[in-house]
Amino acid sequence: MRSFHALAGLLTTTGVLHFATPRPFDALVPRSLPGGPRTWTYLSGAAELAVAAAVAHPRTRRLGGLAAAGLFAAVFPANVKMAVDWRHASPARRAVAYGRLPLQVPLVLWGLRVASSAK
Repeated sequence: MRSFHALAGLLTTTGVLHFATPRPFDALVPRSLPGGPRTWTYLSGAAELAVAAAVAHPRTRRLGGLAAAGLFAAVFPANVKMAVDWRHASPARRAVAYGRLPLQVPLVLWGLRVASSAK
């Protein structure tokens, strides 16, 4: 499978999940953001779906890859919030929360790689 297909699939899956099961995503929204968490959950889900579409289409793939990298960087504060909120959770939950933090780096690089390989 081509890298851009996998990236578009990942973004589509997570984007749909923001709408299908929004509650877990609501809990990740930093309190410092204005408005309600559900609004941010839906906005980020819509952004993921839009970026997935851009990555999937050859004419917008470069922009989509750059947008994916930016999106992955932008959600880092939510992952930090999760790590802080779950610092007293079970070891398995802490491992998930802490594991998401360094995972953002390869995700950003993946978006950049898709952008640079676009024709």
